[in-house]
Amino acid sequence: MSRHILMALLLLSICRLSIAQTVAPETGSLVIVGGGMQDLTILQRFAALAGGLDAAIVVIPTAGGGDDYSEDWPGLRQFQQAGLTGLTLMHTYDRQLADTDAFAAPIKHATGVWFTGGRQWRLADSYLDTKVHEALIELLDRGGVIGGSSAGATILGSYLARGDTQNNTIMMGDHETGFGFLRQSAIDQHMLRRNRQFDLIEIIDARPELLGIGLDENTAIVVRGDRFEVIGQSYVAIFDHQHMLDSGGKFYFMEPGDIFDLKQRQAFRPQRLLQPFDRVVERAWP
Repeated sequence: MSRHILMALLLLSICRLSIAQTVAPETGSLVIVGGGMQDLTILQRFAALAGGLDAAIVVIPTAGGGDDYSEDWPGLRQFQQAGLTGLTLMHTYDRQLADTDAFAAPIKHATGVWFTGGRQWRLADSYLDTKVHEALIELLDRGGVIGGSSAGATILGSYLARGDTQNNTIMMGDHETGFGFLRQSAIDQHMLRRNRQFDLIEIIDARPELLGIGLDENTAIVVRGDRFEVIGQSYVAIFDHQHMLDSGGKFYFMEPGDIFDLKQRQAFRPQRLLQPFDRVVERAWP
């Protein structure tokens, strides 16, 4: 085999590795929750990243499909119970309105934005590639935090799992593009609670460059830099063609306190051993 062919194969391998890396925002944070929202410590962690319980937080309930959302919307109670006080609701189904500076202005003055549950395609239809989307990117660039639960979690990835307008059991539907804040990823939710632990396999088999992240209810990942930490009460499942189990299993579980390196796509358990990678971490992620 000639030297030129060998170099070409090497470059192709490097390109494939680069494409397969999952990339988080360079600045800012993400709090991605699998639904349920009964563990208020998750919202309190979100508030701390935004600057405290009195931080300016924009809550976007559009995924829920309601006709309108007023300041006495019951969905705000969980935020209030967690102690958050600086809440502003933002909602529209009108893309033209969402694509104006005036509508996006509250995000420009906020340090945190939260997307609640429902159907993730509604968020894509309303806000993808609009001034609102731009304002969200700018919020992360200045060190803010974006969070979401259930549909509000899935939209934060690059591939929109369960994005079909007809049925939320269709994994690869008529909407396939998320906001892309966690690039090269597909995020699913309500994993164990709704017996969905095998569902992301379809997406990862079809799109092997993606990292699949399945989150159970009352469980979240907190993404900062190139890593995320699992918090909450249950498990996160990782679907990754780069690191298949020796047994042939297509996913493995992480528990609260575990750390995941998004660039290396390796999981760590602080002070203990985490299979299948046989890596011991001497200290927890700061």
